[in-house]
Amino acid sequence: MPEQIHSRTLLYAAFAAVYLIWGSTYLAIRFAIETMPPFTMAGVRFLIAGGVLYSWLRLRKVDRPKPIHWRTAFIVGGLMLLGGNGGVVWAELFVPSGLAALVVATVPLWIVLLVWLTGRGRPSIAVVLGLLVGFGGVVWLMGPERIAGGERIEPVGAIVLVLAALAWAIGSLYFREAPHPESQSLATAMSMLVGGALLLVAGSAAGELAELDVSAFSAKSWVAFWYLVVFGALVAFSAYLWLMGATTPTRAATYAYVNPVVAVILGWILAAEPLNPRVIIAATVIVGAVALIVTEQGAKPSKT
Repeated sequence: MPEQIHSRTLLYAAFAAVYLIWGSTYLAIRFAIETMPPFTMAGVRFLIAGGVLYSWLRLRKVDRPKPIHWRTAFIVGGLMLLGGNGGVVWAELFVPSGLAALVVATVPLWIVLLVWLTGRGRPSIAVVLGLLVGFGGVVWLMGPERIAGGERIEPVGAIVLVLAALAWAIGSLYFREAPHPESQSLATAMSMLVGGALLLVAGSAAGELAELDVSAFSAKSWVAFWYLVVFGALVAFSAYLWLMGATTPTRAATYAYVNPVVAVILGWILAAEPLNPRVIIAATVIVGAVALIVTEQGAKPSKT
């Protein structure tokens, strides 16, 4: 019984971290990239977090990872951190943080769609309806202002956000089935190290390192950066990857209908981001669709 209570407590704590902390990281990213180059900021963030976690685990004599585990870390880091997080960070140069969170909320929709397309599960009518409604909400959010009302989202930023959500979903499903160390924390550290390195390569390719001026970074950006390192990476990302092994992918992805609400409210209060009827309708539609899918999936017996 004590072990069951401990496991349940860990599960609740992990969900709380992913639900609340990740919701606030969208605004933290916006504050960080006000004076910091996006890919370089994200790369250094994950290198620091991954390096600290990896070193701590090795000092505790956790088994050294095998080459095949580094292959998994490379793929997961490339998909989830370079493609997923990197895409979000770059897109926030053009898109408000709350709206970015709404687009990324489609991750559970992508997961269900990918599972369906790969022949690992046929969705029910309710799930199909949820997919149609959810993606319809994204189209409404990104549509022309004369149709949806409010300001139009920068098309390039919107497209990158959709691709980032897709990359995150693919990486999440791959991580669940790929070979990785017995220690989930070690797998997380490895993914952050590799993903951070890939983000720095992307930053170098984009010319960020050549124009880097640390003296130009504001105090607000530095506070946001360290918040992202400690809470966004070490706490929340670790919790998410742990959840991918402790529960079903669909349940782990339920953070996506809490994060956008947190992000939109924080962006409105702290950064004067839009909270017009368009945003409210899109948020309601997307979050409702995700909730419908998660509820429907959760009602079925788990195969994992």
